[in-house]
Amino acid sequence: MLKFAAAVLATLACAPAQAKDTGLIFVSNEKTNNIIVIDPKTYKVVKDIKVARRPRDMHFSADHSMLYVACGDDDVVDILDVAKLQVVGKLKTGPSPEAFAIDEKRRRIYVSDEEGSSLAIIDMDRDAIVKEIPTGAEPEGVLLGDDGKTVYVTSEAGDLVHAIDTDTGAIAHDVVVGLRPRRLAATPDGKELWVTAELAGRIDIIDHSRFVVTGSVSFLPPGMRKTDVTPVGLTMARDGKTAYVTLGHAAHVAIVDVATRKALGYILVGKRPWGIALSRDEQTLYVANGLGDDITVIDTKSRKARVSVPVGRIPYGVAVDD
Repeated sequence: MLKFAAAVLATLACAPAQAKDTGLIFVSNEKTNNIIVIDPKTYKVVKDIKVARRPRDMHFSADHSMLYVACGDDDVVDILDVAKLQVVGKLKTGPSPEAFAIDEKRRRIYVSDEEGSSLAIIDMDRDAIVKEIPTGAEPEGVLLGDDGKTVYVTSEAGDLVHAIDTDTGAIAHDVVVGLRPRRLAATPDGKELWVTAELAGRIDIIDHSRFVVTGSVSFLPPGMRKTDVTPVGLTMARDGKTAYVTLGHAAHVAIVDVATRKALGYILVGKRPWGIALSRDEQTLYVANGLGDDITVIDTKSRKARVSVPVGRIPYGVAVDD
């Protein structure tokens, strides 16, 4: 069975991309156990793909022929064929996979196993966990460094960010950040790591060379209480000048000037926005509203919402095939 799975995965890895740049929007829904596929021109649902239970984080392969989906309640990463819009394989993980990063050069996936308090390193071709690295409790965010030598992992309950050597599996550095760190993003120049600290209501900024916190960004949209501000998702423009942050129970997205570390403004979205994705042309933001069961589509130039699109129950993340 293992040989068969490896053969299937190897075939998928060599298959040519047939659906690159479709523009299709993929939304993972934790409670309805599906991926909703949305047409970017009409915003109509074109496909409802059933996957394993509790789909969460999603990432495309480099050629966008495959979409990988972490499914927390079945301990697998499902593999979707983007051209066929169907599940064509799966990889076994540890308990309750949430977020992950793909290293296609080494054919590895790094997965945070929330209930296992560990980072699993999965060999994609063998469908095997080759190493499990203990982390702080409830690991979530995973970010692979550009050189592939370091993977960064947040520990929600430990209030930590780990820097892990991908060759040895050893934790090279730890840094304490604000309460309940969730997701990470790196500035394009590689000098800083930005980490959302959900219960602290801010972003903490880590100096990459020294691996210490050197600053933070706080938020307070008009009319909101400080306790409502629970930042989770974030993404950055390619030029590193602007960051976008979802503020959870505050029901807004913050626009942040990276250089000054100040919020420039806020955009009202749906209930408890978490997941966020920026289109390749950077003209559109897609925001998953976890308690609104919809996504908000935002025009980045006008900084206004274009439309709200119903999806499944408890949408977690958004991925765009562009």
